[in-house]
Amino acid sequence: MRALVTGTSGFVGSAVARRLAADGHDIRVLVRPTSDRRNLEGLSVEIVEGDLAQPETLKPAVAGCDAVFHVAADYRLWVPDGGASMYRANVDGTRDLIRAACDAGVSRFVYTSSVAVLYPLPGTGIADETSVATVDDMISHYKKSKFLAEEEVMRLVRDESVPVVIVNPSAPFGPRDIKPTPTGRIVLDAAKGRMPAYLDTGLNAVHVDDVAEGHILAYDKGEIGERYILGGDNMTLRDIIQTVTDHVGRSGPWLKLPRAPLLPVAWLAEKISRVSGREPVVTVDALKMAAKHMYYSSDKAREKLGYAPRPAARALTESADWYRDNGYL
Repeated sequence: MRALVTGTSGFVGSAVARRLAADGHDIRVLVRPTSDRRNLEGLSVEIVEGDLAQPETLKPAVAGCDAVFHVAADYRLWVPDGGASMYRANVDGTRDLIRAACDAGVSRFVYTSSVAVLYPLPGTGIADETSVATVDDMISHYKKSKFLAEEEVMRLVRDESVPVVIVNPSAPFGPRDIKPTPTGRIVLDAAKGRMPAYLDTGLNAVHVDDVAEGHILAYDKGEIGERYILGGDNMTLRDIIQTVTDHVGRSGPWLKLPRAPLLPVAWLAEKISRVSGREPVVTVDALKMAAKHMYYSSDKAREKLGYAPRPAARALTESADWYRDNGYL
């Protein structure tokens, strides 16, 4: 199989490419000319330069491919331009890539969505693929862009019969999060002893290699037009931090912070960031999202795809070990 994988300069995309390479597939990757390519080191891949914001670059990328794994996304919790660039990449870019792939005769397309498009249940309720949300429920431009992108994918499946399977990863952790992503920063800051305090919130944590395996299972066994949550264990933020600090031999978090007093701080941080151009330490949207425990079930993927993730604690400790071994600490 010749497969195009997007997002391979990033955390999840590179994991998907490594998983495909392990099976001996012919891999082509789409990267921007300015992308950090460290995550491609050691991989035998064909590199095609292009950009989701430039539709004319997508046709050469999909030509001759049997499959496309569209993992790339603009994943930021704060953007200085009102989100225009994020919507262009995540929504329009996804539509343009799917159409280019279909025109090229690609037989199957796996689209990487997110659990962010699902409605988190109140309290510690556990959501699944049937937890319907609306765009008005989406907090942050990232979540809105991913919600609109998945809606566009489903419209293309319905109206244009495109062969797309959707996967919805939760919060990935593990080695090679070079940027790091917002989830990787939790591990990095905890390992450095910079998280003595925590908010009363929770995430579904999963090993990035299990997310990659889930993509392959979705390609092999998924039904067109269906979505599958690729998650791991539901954990409080405090337990996530504690797992990391225990592993590296630091003191765990001891101070529970209220959200309300932090909102003016976040508002001010964003104002300063619009002038400085640097990402704020805390954002209003992040605090709003922390009001809920973002817990999810992967039972559908387990039953239909044979998905079997390892304990999330292993993802957290392997992430901390990788940061230590690569000089981040």
